[in-house]
Amino acid sequence: MSSNISTLDSLATPQLTAIKEKILTSLLAVALGAILLYGAGFSEMSQLHNAAHDGRHSAGFPCH
Repeated sequence: MSSNISTLDSLATPQLTAIKEKILTSLLAVALGAILLYGAGFSEMSQLHNAAHDGRHSAGFPCH
């Protein structure tokens, strides 16, 4: 019976690892996107702020 449990554990571990990696990658991508978006949106440089503003409008997001 213990061999069946170890077989199940060895089958589940790579799948769980892949899911954890996908979740971590997704969270990091969302965090980076948020940092870039808010960093550009609240930037003091008018060119960078205007580029973020135009990007929001082109994506269909209202901003004012």
